[in-house]
Amino acid sequence: MTDPRLVIVSNRGPAQFERGPGGERLVRRGGGGLVTALTGLVARRHALWVASAMTEEDAAVAREAGADPVSVELDEISYDVCLVESDAAAYDRFYNVIANPILWFIQHYLWDLSNAPDIRREEAEAWELGYKVVNGDIADAVLAQIAGEREPLVMFHDYHVYTCPGLIREARPDAFLQHFVHIPWSQPDSWRILPAGWREELYRGLLSNDIIGFHTTAYCRNFLHCCRELMELEVDYERGAVLHDGRETWVRAYPLGIDAGRLDRAAASEEVAGYEEELLRRRRDHLILRVDRADLSKNVLRGFTAFDVFLQQHPEFRERVTFIAHLQPSRQDVPEYAEYLERIEALVAVVNHRHGTTDWMPIDLRIYENFPEAVARYKHFDLLMVNSIFDGMNLVAKEAPAVNRRDGVVMLSENTGSHEELGDCTLSVNPFDIQEQADTIQRALTMDTEERRLRAERLREIVRERDPGVWIAEQLADVRAKREAIADA
Repeated sequence: MTDPRLVIVSNRGPAQFERGPGGERLVRRGGGGLVTALTGLVARRHALWVASAMTEEDAAVAREAGADPVSVELDEISYDVCLVESDAAAYDRFYNVIANPILWFIQHYLWDLSNAPDIRREEAEAWELGYKVVNGDIADAVLAQIAGEREPLVMFHDYHVYTCPGLIREARPDAFLQHFVHIPWSQPDSWRILPAGWREELYRGLLSNDIIGFHTTAYCRNFLHCCRELMELEVDYERGAVLHDGRETWVRAYPLGIDAGRLDRAAASEEVAGYEEELLRRRRDHLILRVDRADLSKNVLRGFTAFDVFLQQHPEFRERVTFIAHLQPSRQDVPEYAEYLERIEALVAVVNHRHGTTDWMPIDLRIYENFPEAVARYKHFDLLMVNSIFDGMNLVAKEAPAVNRRDGVVMLSENTGSHEELGDCTLSVNPFDIQEQADTIQRALTMDTEERRLRAERLREIVRERDPGVWIAEQLADVRAKREAIADA
């Protein structure tokens, strides 16, 4: 039996178009871990990728193509991409008012509820005239692409398209729908921020899927709790299922792995070697590293504060340790993020002024995106700091130890998705406990050689056991199993 047609749906697609200095059209790979994760699937199985037109040039490509997909080749992989243009005002409301920050903040527990959010007419209009409109535009594009096809398979990704599956289900009851959520799923009370009507639409949209996937079993449990408490639905915790409207939705954990082969090739490249040479020339006795987006959920400020406390309490490490913070700017059009980056820079200045000398800067802050340079730093850290407030997975916690050459120790927040797999061979921390993080820095930098080696070896084993191919294979196996269950019902 041939595999059914596969359609991938996400806000950000695998390719992004822009104009070069001479006015020529350029195409580059879409950013983010989602594109990296799904590349392996597209490489092995023909798929159509439906995504929002996020740039002006994306929109121009969408208009030129009409309803037809465009073919793009990037890194020797061919993609068929259908870019969906929405009204600019609707897209702004969808992305900048609802998806970021409201949904992102809810799912990462970022709201200071005594002050925010306030749901006013602006937010209500953004839900109706932004989020739902863009989801409707994407649904229309998917329906046009699968018209006439029998039992197509549609795989949705992330928090931007929660209401889209409901629209597809209503029009195409025969379609098989699967949704993977790449960020944490928070507990029921956090969702009470949303007006009841929005919340019901969102959950009904998600439950229109046959399968919903998360990174961890904890997120699965949270989702099941939400369905029971917020929607008063029948939930089977043992089987991981929600019963509703005469249907059953499976809820499953699929931890995302890393592409170790891609990392190994990068680590062996001349470009990385050039960055390594500079790094080794300047390094001190110890190197602490963090590689993150400058996102509120990443907990950068507390990490720097913990380093400040560590230097105050252990002055013997002054001028012997450098903390390189390689941060990528994130969502600078959202006021909370622009302010956060300013606070990061201000705190770094304070710590460096307090502890620095004429030839030693304790925190080396780099704010830009450069993958080869990050890989060079991965290879040589003594301590990797991952102290996120909450994180869907955090692939840096897997990538860095995979190529590290110094038996580096990983400090890992217990609130990251990766902690479910890696906790036993990392140094777990409470992301809010600054003293614990300061103590963990000291423990990592003074850990004996044998313990470092054993922890690092086990880390490498774990992170190389799973790759995106395994992640995808597990989901497709459940798709086949669920199809059989439906056929037998």
